[in-house]
Amino acid sequence: MAPSSSSSSLLSHAKRRRTVAVAAASSAAALLSFFVLVIAPQRVLNSPFSLFSDLSISPSPLRPRSKAASLAQVPADKPLSEAEIFPSPKAAVEPPPEAEEDRTREERCDLYQGRWERDEEGQYPLYQPGSCPYVDEAYSCHENGRQDRGYLRWKWKPDGCDLPRFNGTDFLERIRGKRLMFVGDSMNRNQFESMLCLLRGALPDKSKMYETRGYKITKGRGYFIFKFVDYDCTVEFVRSHFLVREGIRVNRQGNSNPILMIDRIDKSAKRWKRANILVFNTGHWWTHGKTARGKNYYKEGNVLYPQFDATEAYRKAIKTWGRWIDNNVDRSKLIIYRGYSAAHFRGGDWDSGGTCSGETDPIKSGAFLDNYPLKMKIVDKVISRMHVPVVLLNVTKLTNYRKDGHPSIYGKKLTDGAKVSKRRQDCSHWCLPGIPDSWNELIYATLVLKQHRHFFA
Repeated sequence: MAPSSSSSSLLSHAKRRRTVAVAAASSAAALLSFFVLVIAPQRVLNSPFSLFSDLSISPSPLRPRSKAASLAQVPADKPLSEAEIFPSPKAAVEPPPEAEEDRTREERCDLYQGRWERDEEGQYPLYQPGSCPYVDEAYSCHENGRQDRGYLRWKWKPDGCDLPRFNGTDFLERIRGKRLMFVGDSMNRNQFESMLCLLRGALPDKSKMYETRGYKITKGRGYFIFKFVDYDCTVEFVRSHFLVREGIRVNRQGNSNPILMIDRIDKSAKRWKRANILVFNTGHWWTHGKTARGKNYYKEGNVLYPQFDATEAYRKAIKTWGRWIDNNVDRSKLIIYRGYSAAHFRGGDWDSGGTCSGETDPIKSGAFLDNYPLKMKIVDKVISRMHVPVVLLNVTKLTNYRKDGHPSIYGKKLTDGAKVSKRRQDCSHWCLPGIPDSWNELIYATLVLKQHRHFFA
Protein backbone atom coordinates (compact mmCIF):
# COMPACT_ATOMS: atom_id res chain seq x y z
CA MET A 1 0.00 0.00 0.00
CA ALA A 2 1.32 3.46 -0.90
CA PRO A 3 2.29 5.65 2.07
CA SER A 4 0.06 8.53 2.93
CA SER A 5 1.12 12.13 2.26
CA SER A 6 1.52 12.77 6.01
CA SER A 7 3.86 9.78 6.38
CA SER A 8 5.97 11.00 3.46
CA SER A 9 6.21 14.42 5.04
CA LEU A 10 7.40 12.96 8.34
CA LEU A 11 10.05 10.86 6.62
CA SER A 12 11.29 13.83 4.63
CA HIS A 13 11.44 15.95 7.76
CA ALA A 14 13.41 13.27 9.60
CA LYS A 15 15.91 13.03 6.75
CA ARG A 16 16.40 16.80 6.80
CA ARG A 17 17.03 16.73 10.55
CA ARG A 18 19.57 13.97 10.08
CA THR A 19 21.33 15.95 7.35
CA VAL A 20 21.45 19.07 9.52
CA ALA A 21 22.80 17.07 12.44
CA VAL A 22 25.51 15.52 10.29
CA ALA A 23 26.44 18.93 8.88
CA ALA A 24 26.54 20.41 12.37
CA ALA A 25 28.75 17.61 13.56
CA SER A 26 31.08 18.10 10.61
CA SER A 27 31.27 21.84 11.28
CA ALA A 28 31.98 21.23 14.93
CA ALA A 29 34.75 18.80 14.04
CA ALA A 30 36.27 21.30 11.63
CA LEU A 31 36.14 24.07 14.24
CA LEU A 32 37.72 21.79 16.81
CA SER A 33 40.53 20.90 14.38
CA PHE A 34 41.08 24.58 13.59
CA PHE A 35 41.31 25.38 17.32
CA VAL A 36 43.71 22.52 18.03
CA LEU A 37 45.97 23.12 15.04
CA VAL A 38 46.00 26.93 14.81
CA ILE A 39 44.41 28.90 17.66
CA ALA A 40 45.80 26.87 20.55
CA PRO A 41 49.43 26.92 19.35
CA GLN A 42 49.25 30.67 18.78
CA ARG A 43 47.84 31.24 22.27
CA VAL A 44 50.56 29.07 23.73
CA LEU A 45 53.23 30.94 21.79
CA ASN A 46 51.87 34.32 22.90
CA SER A 47 51.18 33.33 26.48
CA PRO A 48 53.28 35.22 29.06
CA PHE A 49 54.11 31.83 30.57
CA SER A 50 55.32 30.34 27.30
CA LEU A 51 58.99 29.75 26.50
CA PHE A 52 58.25 31.24 23.08
CA SER A 53 56.33 34.33 24.18
CA ASP A 54 58.96 36.59 22.63
CA LEU A 55 58.43 35.16 19.15
CA SER A 56 56.03 37.02 16.91
CA ILE A 57 53.94 34.94 14.54
CA SER A 58 52.06 37.84 13.04
CA PRO A 59 52.41 37.85 9.28
CA SER A 60 54.28 40.80 7.80
CA PRO A 61 52.11 43.20 5.78
CA LEU A 62 54.92 43.30 3.20
CA ARG A 63 55.17 39.54 2.80
CA PRO A 64 53.15 37.87 0.00
CA ARG A 65 49.82 36.49 1.10
CA SER A 66 49.80 32.79 1.94
CA LYS A 67 47.70 30.18 0.15
CA ALA A 68 45.45 29.94 3.17
CA ALA A 69 44.70 33.65 2.89
CA SER A 70 43.67 33.23 -0.73
CA LEU A 71 41.16 30.40 -0.50
CA ALA A 72 38.63 32.39 -2.48
CA GLN A 73 40.98 32.22 -5.45
CA VAL A 74 41.24 28.41 -5.38
CA PRO A 75 38.87 26.57 -7.77
CA ALA A 76 36.00 24.89 -5.91
CA ASP A 77 36.73 21.53 -7.50
CA LYS A 78 40.40 21.51 -6.38
CA PRO A 79 40.89 19.71 -3.04
CA LEU A 80 43.03 21.57 -0.49
CA SER A 81 45.79 19.89 1.44
CA GLU A 82 46.03 20.23 5.20
CA ALA A 83 49.22 22.27 4.75
CA GLU A 84 47.33 24.77 2.58
CA ILE A 85 44.46 25.14 5.03
CA PHE A 86 46.56 25.10 8.20
CA PRO A 87 50.02 26.59 7.45
CA SER A 88 52.67 25.63 9.99
CA PRO A 89 53.22 28.31 12.66
CA LYS A 90 56.96 27.55 12.46
CA ALA A 91 57.10 28.84 8.90
CA ALA A 92 55.75 32.19 10.07
CA VAL A 93 58.50 32.68 12.65
CA GLU A 94 60.86 34.66 10.43
CA PRO A 95 62.98 37.80 10.79
CA PRO A 96 61.13 41.04 10.09
CA PRO A 97 61.22 42.06 6.44
CA GLU A 98 63.55 44.97 7.19
CA ALA A 99 66.16 42.58 8.62
CA GLU A 100 65.74 40.28 5.63
CA GLU A 101 66.23 43.21 3.26
CA ASP A 102 69.35 44.38 5.13
CA ARG A 103 70.83 40.89 5.12
CA THR A 104 70.06 40.39 1.43
CA ARG A 105 71.58 43.75 0.55
CA GLU A 106 74.76 42.94 2.47
CA GLU A 107 75.03 39.45 0.99
CA ARG A 108 74.69 40.90 -2.49
CA CYS A 109 77.06 43.79 -1.81
CA ASP A 110 80.23 43.75 -3.89
CA LEU A 111 82.89 44.37 -1.26
CA TYR A 112 85.45 45.32 -3.91
CA GLN A 113 83.55 48.11 -5.66
CA GLY A 114 83.92 51.26 -3.61
CA ARG A 115 86.24 54.07 -2.60
CA TRP A 116 88.72 55.10 0.06
CA GLU A 117 87.28 57.50 2.63
CA ARG A 118 89.16 59.62 5.12
CA ASP A 119 88.65 58.29 8.65
CA GLU A 120 87.13 61.17 10.61
CA GLU A 121 86.36 59.11 13.72
CA GLY A 122 89.91 58.25 14.72
CA GLN A 123 89.43 54.49 14.30
CA TYR A 124 92.39 54.02 11.97
CA PRO A 125 95.05 52.75 11.97
CA LEU A 126 93.83 49.55 13.64
CA TYR A 127 97.12 49.34 15.58
CA GLN A 128 99.80 51.94 16.09
CA PRO A 129 103.07 52.08 14.11
CA GLY A 130 105.87 50.43 16.05
CA SER A 131 103.47 48.63 18.42
CA CYS A 132 103.61 45.19 16.78
CA PRO A 133 106.78 43.09 17.06
CA TYR A 134 105.85 40.91 14.07
CA VAL A 135 106.27 43.54 11.34
CA ASP A 136 109.24 42.88 9.08
CA GLU A 137 111.76 45.71 8.99
CA ALA A 138 111.03 46.20 5.28
CA TYR A 139 107.39 47.11 6.04
CA SER A 140 107.97 49.14 9.21
CA CYS A 141 107.90 52.49 7.42
CA HIS A 142 107.38 54.71 10.46
CA GLU A 143 110.27 53.07 12.31
CA ASN A 144 112.41 53.56 9.20
CA GLY A 145 111.89 57.31 9.15
CA ARG A 146 108.59 58.00 7.40
CA GLN A 147 107.11 61.02 9.18
CA ASP A 148 103.79 61.63 7.42
CA ARG A 149 100.81 59.72 8.87
CA GLY A 150 98.00 60.67 6.53
CA TYR A 151 98.33 57.40 4.62
CA LEU A 152 97.25 55.57 7.79
CA ARG A 153 93.90 57.34 8.10
CA TRP A 154 91.92 55.94 5.20
CA LYS A 155 89.27 53.22 5.25
CA TRP A 156 87.80 51.19 2.41
CA LYS A 157 84.06 51.85 1.87
CA PRO A 158 82.13 49.50 -0.47
CA ASP A 159 79.44 51.26 -2.50
CA GLY A 160 76.51 49.15 -1.28
CA CYS A 161 77.25 48.41 2.37
CA ASP A 162 79.53 49.10 5.33
CA LEU A 163 82.39 46.86 6.34
CA PRO A 164 82.11 45.58 9.90
CA ARG A 165 84.97 46.90 12.00
CA PHE A 166 87.60 44.22 12.48
CA ASN A 167 87.01 42.47 15.81
CA GLY A 168 90.04 40.41 16.78
CA THR A 169 88.29 38.64 19.65
CA ASP A 170 85.41 37.58 17.42
CA PHE A 171 87.81 36.47 14.69
CA LEU A 172 89.75 34.31 17.15
CA GLU A 173 86.51 32.77 18.40
CA ARG A 174 85.58 31.93 14.82
CA ILE A 175 88.88 30.12 14.22
CA ARG A 176 88.97 28.43 17.62
CA GLY A 177 90.57 25.01 17.23
CA LYS A 178 91.46 25.69 13.58
CA ARG A 179 94.49 26.44 11.41
CA LEU A 180 94.56 29.57 9.24
CA MET A 181 97.35 29.39 6.66
CA PHE A 182 98.67 32.02 4.23
CA VAL A 183 100.41 30.45 1.21
CA GLY A 184 102.28 32.50 -1.36
CA ASP A 185 105.03 35.04 -1.92
CA SER A 186 106.24 38.01 0.14
CA MET A 187 102.98 39.85 -0.59
CA ASN A 188 101.16 37.15 1.36
CA ARG A 189 103.76 37.42 4.12
CA ASN A 190 102.88 41.12 4.17
CA GLN A 191 99.24 40.13 4.80
CA PHE A 192 100.21 37.39 7.26
CA GLU A 193 102.12 39.89 9.41
CA SER A 194 99.13 42.24 9.30
CA MET A 195 96.86 39.46 10.57
CA LEU A 196 99.24 38.69 13.44
CA CYS A 197 99.22 42.34 14.50
CA LEU A 198 95.42 42.63 14.27
CA LEU A 199 94.86 39.51 16.37
CA ARG A 200 97.58 40.39 18.87
CA GLY A 201 95.64 43.55 19.68
CA ALA A 202 92.76 41.41 20.96
CA LEU A 203 94.89 39.57 23.53
CA PRO A 204 95.01 40.92 27.10
CA ASP A 205 98.02 38.68 27.74
CA LYS A 206 100.40 38.98 24.76
CA SER A 207 102.49 36.04 26.01
CA LYS A 208 99.62 33.73 25.02
CA MET A 209 100.72 34.17 21.38
CA TYR A 210 104.06 32.89 20.13
CA GLU A 211 105.90 31.27 17.22
CA THR A 212 105.94 27.58 18.06
CA ARG A 213 109.65 27.08 17.31
CA GLY A 214 110.84 30.47 18.51
CA TYR A 215 111.59 31.81 15.03
CA LYS A 216 111.71 35.52 14.32
CA ILE A 217 110.02 36.61 11.09
CA THR A 218 112.67 37.16 8.43
CA LYS A 219 112.82 37.02 4.64
CA GLY A 220 115.11 34.01 4.74
CA ARG A 221 112.70 31.66 6.47
CA GLY A 222 109.69 30.29 4.61
CA TYR A 223 107.49 28.69 7.29
CA PHE A 224 106.04 30.19 10.46
CA ILE A 225 103.42 28.90 12.91
CA PHE A 226 101.96 31.25 15.51
CA LYS A 227 99.97 29.65 18.31
CA PHE A 228 97.11 31.40 20.14
CA VAL A 229 97.00 29.46 23.39
CA ASP A 230 93.59 30.51 24.72
CA TYR A 231 91.89 29.71 21.41
CA ASP A 232 93.82 26.55 20.49
CA CYS A 233 94.33 27.90 16.97
CA THR A 234 97.26 28.78 14.74
CA VAL A 235 97.99 31.41 12.08
CA GLU A 236 100.67 30.21 9.66
CA PHE A 237 102.68 31.28 6.62
CA VAL A 238 104.09 28.96 3.96
CA ARG A 239 106.30 30.48 1.29
CA SER A 240 105.47 29.40 -2.26
CA HIS A 241 106.41 31.95 -4.91
CA PHE A 242 104.53 30.30 -7.77
CA LEU A 243 102.27 27.65 -6.13
CA VAL A 244 103.87 25.19 -8.58
CA ARG A 245 107.21 23.44 -8.18
CA GLU A 246 110.55 25.19 -8.47
CA GLY A 247 113.54 23.05 -9.40
CA ILE A 248 117.13 22.98 -10.60
CA ARG A 249 118.43 21.76 -13.95
CA VAL A 250 122.09 20.90 -14.39
CA ASN A 251 123.24 21.52 -17.96
CA ARG A 252 125.97 19.73 -19.90
CA GLN A 253 128.61 22.10 -18.62
CA GLY A 254 127.68 21.22 -15.04
CA ASN A 255 126.02 24.56 -14.33
CA SER A 256 122.85 24.67 -12.24
CA ASN A 257 119.93 26.65 -13.61
CA PRO A 258 116.50 27.21 -12.03
CA ILE A 259 113.41 25.81 -13.73
CA LEU A 260 109.69 25.96 -13.01
CA MET A 261 107.55 22.82 -13.39
CA ILE A 262 104.19 24.30 -14.31
CA ASP A 263 102.32 20.96 -14.22
CA ARG A 264 103.46 19.94 -10.71
CA ILE A 265 102.25 21.43 -7.44
CA ASP A 266 104.77 22.99 -5.04
CA LYS A 267 106.49 20.69 -2.55
CA SER A 268 105.00 22.66 0.34
CA ALA A 269 101.51 21.38 -0.59
CA LYS A 270 101.81 18.61 2.00
CA ARG A 271 101.55 21.38 4.60
CA TRP A 272 98.53 22.96 2.92
CA LYS A 273 96.46 19.86 3.64
CA ARG A 274 96.70 20.46 7.38
CA ALA A 275 94.91 23.82 7.32
CA ASN A 276 91.20 24.58 7.75
CA ILE A 277 91.37 28.02 6.11
CA LEU A 278 93.81 28.70 3.25
CA VAL A 279 94.67 32.10 1.75
CA PHE A 280 96.64 31.76 -1.51
CA ASN A 281 98.38 34.21 -3.82
CA THR A 282 100.94 34.36 -6.60
CA GLY A 283 101.67 37.09 -9.11
CA HIS A 284 104.63 39.42 -8.71
CA TRP A 285 107.28 36.76 -9.22
CA TRP A 286 105.89 36.12 -12.69
CA THR A 287 107.26 39.49 -13.83
CA HIS A 288 110.86 38.92 -12.68
CA GLY A 289 113.94 37.88 -14.65
CA LYS A 290 113.87 34.33 -16.00
CA THR A 291 110.17 33.98 -15.25
CA ALA A 292 109.32 36.87 -17.56
CA ARG A 293 111.81 35.93 -20.28
CA GLY A 294 110.78 32.26 -20.32
CA LYS A 295 113.98 30.97 -21.92
CA ASN A 296 114.92 27.38 -20.96
CA TYR A 297 112.93 27.88 -17.79
CA TYR A 298 109.43 26.36 -18.01
CA LYS A 299 109.09 22.60 -17.85
CA GLU A 300 105.95 20.54 -18.52
CA GLY A 301 106.21 16.77 -18.19
CA ASN A 302 109.58 15.85 -19.65
CA VAL A 303 109.68 18.87 -21.94
CA LEU A 304 111.84 21.88 -21.11
CA TYR A 305 110.63 24.67 -23.37
CA PRO A 306 113.44 26.59 -25.13
CA GLN A 307 111.09 29.58 -25.10
CA PHE A 308 107.67 29.90 -23.51
CA ASP A 309 105.28 32.79 -22.91
CA ALA A 310 105.07 33.80 -19.23
CA THR A 311 101.32 34.49 -19.38
CA GLU A 312 100.60 31.05 -20.82
CA ALA A 313 102.87 29.51 -18.17
CA TYR A 314 100.91 31.38 -15.49
CA ARG A 315 97.65 30.02 -16.94
CA LYS A 316 98.94 26.44 -16.79
CA ALA A 317 100.27 26.94 -13.26
CA ILE A 318 96.94 28.27 -11.95
CA LYS A 319 95.16 25.32 -13.59
CA THR A 320 97.61 22.98 -11.83
CA TRP A 321 96.82 24.67 -8.51
CA GLY A 322 93.06 24.43 -9.17
CA ARG A 323 93.26 20.70 -9.97
CA TRP A 324 95.24 20.08 -6.81
CA ILE A 325 92.63 21.90 -4.71
CA ASP A 326 89.79 19.93 -6.33
CA ASN A 327 91.57 16.61 -5.76
CA ASN A 328 92.98 17.17 -2.28
CA VAL A 329 90.90 19.67 -0.32
CA ASP A 330 87.66 18.88 1.46
CA ARG A 331 84.73 21.13 0.55
CA SER A 332 84.18 21.87 4.23
CA LYS A 333 87.40 23.91 4.27
CA LEU A 334 87.48 27.59 3.38
CA ILE A 335 89.70 28.45 0.40
CA ILE A 336 90.52 32.08 -0.41
CA TYR A 337 92.56 33.36 -3.34
CA ARG A 338 93.84 36.90 -2.81
CA GLY A 339 94.00 38.76 -6.09
CA TYR A 340 96.81 40.74 -7.67
CA SER A 341 98.05 43.70 -5.62
CA ALA A 342 98.90 46.78 -7.68
CA ALA A 343 102.41 48.25 -7.80
CA HIS A 344 103.14 51.95 -8.44
CA PHE A 345 106.60 52.31 -9.97
CA ARG A 346 107.32 55.48 -11.93
CA GLY A 347 110.08 55.65 -14.50
CA GLY A 348 111.14 52.02 -14.25
CA ASP A 349 110.60 48.81 -12.30
CA TRP A 350 111.81 47.50 -8.96
CA ASP A 351 115.26 46.76 -10.38
CA SER A 352 115.54 49.55 -12.95
CA GLY A 353 115.13 52.82 -11.09
CA GLY A 354 111.36 52.86 -10.56
CA THR A 355 110.19 55.25 -7.83
CA CYS A 356 107.10 56.10 -5.77
CA SER A 357 108.55 58.34 -3.06
CA GLY A 358 106.77 61.54 -2.08
CA GLU A 359 103.26 60.10 -2.48
CA THR A 360 101.10 61.08 0.50
CA ASP A 361 97.51 60.67 -0.75
CA PRO A 362 95.50 58.02 -2.61
CA ILE A 363 94.47 58.43 -6.22
CA LYS A 364 91.07 60.10 -5.89
CA SER A 365 89.37 59.11 -9.15
CA GLY A 366 89.80 58.26 -12.78
CA ALA A 367 93.21 56.65 -12.56
CA PHE A 368 92.26 53.14 -11.53
CA LEU A 369 93.08 50.25 -13.82
CA ASP A 370 91.60 50.81 -17.25
CA ASN A 371 91.88 47.13 -18.07
CA TYR A 372 91.36 44.26 -15.67
CA PRO A 373 94.78 42.53 -15.43
CA LEU A 374 95.07 39.46 -17.63
CA LYS A 375 96.39 37.46 -14.68
CA MET A 376 93.16 38.14 -12.80
CA LYS A 377 91.05 37.12 -15.80
CA ILE A 378 92.93 33.82 -15.80
CA VAL A 379 92.30 33.33 -12.07
CA ASP A 380 88.60 34.19 -12.51
CA LYS A 381 88.18 31.59 -15.23
CA VAL A 382 90.01 28.81 -13.37
CA ILE A 383 88.08 29.42 -10.13
CA SER A 384 84.75 29.43 -12.00
CA ARG A 385 85.44 25.90 -13.26
CA MET A 386 86.59 24.39 -9.97
CA HIS A 387 84.46 21.97 -7.96
CA VAL A 388 85.70 23.17 -4.56
CA PRO A 389 84.33 26.68 -3.81
CA VAL A 390 86.99 29.40 -3.74
CA VAL A 391 86.48 32.94 -2.44
CA LEU A 392 88.25 35.51 -4.61
CA LEU A 393 89.57 38.35 -2.45
CA ASN A 394 89.67 40.76 -5.35
CA VAL A 395 91.88 43.56 -4.04
CA THR A 396 93.28 44.67 -7.41
CA LYS A 397 91.19 47.81 -7.83
CA LEU A 398 91.27 49.00 -4.22
CA THR A 399 95.06 48.65 -4.06
CA ASN A 400 95.53 50.52 -7.32
CA TYR A 401 94.20 53.71 -5.69
CA ARG A 402 96.84 53.55 -2.93
CA LYS A 403 100.04 54.84 -4.50
CA ASP A 404 100.78 56.42 -1.10
CA GLY A 405 100.91 53.18 0.88
CA HIS A 406 104.23 51.63 -0.22
CA PRO A 407 107.48 51.62 1.77
CA SER A 408 109.20 53.40 -1.17
CA ILE A 409 112.46 54.74 0.37
CA TYR A 410 111.49 53.68 3.92
CA GLY A 411 112.17 49.96 3.61
CA LYS A 412 115.28 49.88 5.75
CA LYS A 413 116.12 51.11 9.22
CA LEU A 414 118.70 53.87 9.16
CA THR A 415 121.86 53.77 11.22
CA ASP A 416 122.94 56.88 13.10
CA GLY A 417 123.82 59.68 10.71
CA ALA A 418 122.79 57.79 7.58
CA LYS A 419 120.57 59.38 4.97
CA VAL A 420 117.66 57.80 3.16
CA SER A 421 118.76 56.33 -0.17
CA LYS A 422 116.49 56.84 -3.17
CA ARG A 423 118.36 54.46 -5.45
CA ARG A 424 116.12 51.41 -5.00
CA GLN A 425 112.52 51.85 -3.86
CA ASP A 426 109.87 49.33 -2.86
CA CYS A 427 106.65 50.24 -4.66
CA SER A 428 105.15 46.72 -4.53
CA HIS A 429 104.87 45.82 -0.84
CA TRP A 430 102.94 47.85 1.74
CA CYS A 431 103.71 49.67 4.95
CA LEU A 432 102.29 48.19 8.16
CA PRO A 433 99.97 49.35 9.54
CA GLY A 434 98.48 49.90 6.11
CA ILE A 435 96.76 48.40 3.09
CA PRO A 436 97.05 44.68 4.02
CA ASP A 437 95.00 45.46 7.14
CA SER A 438 92.10 46.24 4.79
CA TRP A 439 92.57 42.86 3.08
CA ASN A 440 92.12 41.16 6.44
CA GLU A 441 89.10 43.35 7.14
CA LEU A 442 87.66 42.00 3.89
CA ILE A 443 88.30 38.41 4.99
CA TYR A 444 86.49 39.18 8.24
CA ALA A 445 83.62 40.83 6.35
CA THR A 446 83.37 37.83 4.04
CA LEU A 447 82.93 35.56 7.04
CA VAL A 448 80.45 37.81 8.83
CA LEU A 449 78.30 39.19 6.00
CA LYS A 450 78.38 36.71 3.19
CA GLN A 451 77.70 33.05 2.52
CA HIS A 452 80.59 31.73 4.60
CA ARG A 453 79.07 32.72 7.96
CA HIS A 454 78.18 29.08 8.55
CA PHE A 455 81.82 27.95 8.28
CA PHE A 456 82.60 28.95 11.85
CA ALA A 457 79.23 28.02 13.36
